[in-house]
Amino acid sequence: MLKKKSLGQNFLNSPKIVSDIVEAGNVGSSETVLEIGPGEGVMTEKLLETGAHVICIEKDDRLIPELHKRFLKEISGKQLELIHADVLDTGITHIIKVKYKVVANIPYYITGQIIRMFLECDNQPEKMTLLVQKEVAERAVARDGKESLLSLSIKIFGDPKLVRVVGRGAFTPQPNVDSAVLSIEKISKERLEGVDEKLFFKIIHAGFAHKRKQLLPNLASIYKKEDLISAFEKCGIDLKARAEDVELNGWVKLCKNFYGS
Repeated sequence: MLKKKSLGQNFLNSPKIVSDIVEAGNVGSSETVLEIGPGEGVMTEKLLETGAHVICIEKDDRLIPELHKRFLKEISGKQLELIHADVLDTGITHIIKVKYKVVANIPYYITGQIIRMFLECDNQPEKMTLLVQKEVAERAVARDGKESLLSLSIKIFGDPKLVRVVGRGAFTPQPNVDSAVLSIEKISKERLEGVDEKLFFKIIHAGFAHKRKQLLPNLASIYKKEDLISAFEKCGIDLKARAEDVELNGWVKLCKNFYGS
């Protein structure tokens, strides 16, 4: 088995954690599941045991032959599809035409890109279960009660939940930080109904541009102050609020207020 660190990925060496992740993914035998960066195939094996159709996307040239050898039977039987590609360069909509779920231990440095890519694409997954950096999972669920660009970017599409913390000793090689299992459920674009998606992201990015500033001065970079004061009052937002203090519903109301202006 390969033990070499591959493209920023740390391989899971704990059977218990692998089982917990697959269980959190709630994958059924009649479903399709996409795994990003299967590595040595430890989690792939558990996913296959559910009876689901598994699609794996692996970028590392060195791992492809090992995966083919390990899962020759499943590949031949069409239960496993192994795609040699960079997931960030892959057209998900072209690969998967059916409903699917995502289960993955992804490299920390592309976590945000992957989450946003899947949540914003036309063929969204029903659910995502990801092993990510603990700090990222805590920000995603706004564990300290403070919203962030990440938490709002997720909550506009689904419900994030921190399933469990995973110690650094569960990986080879061992990372410098702890991890956590992050689940994003009930994924859809229903919360965007009546809201322009581009406008939503434009407004929240402007709102978080200077974290120490209050929200109103930050948004003054794209809207007139008098219009903002009026909008804040209509939406029930405190004029002295910071971006992190405003929940998703407040941002949605702001977007609806400024749509078309």
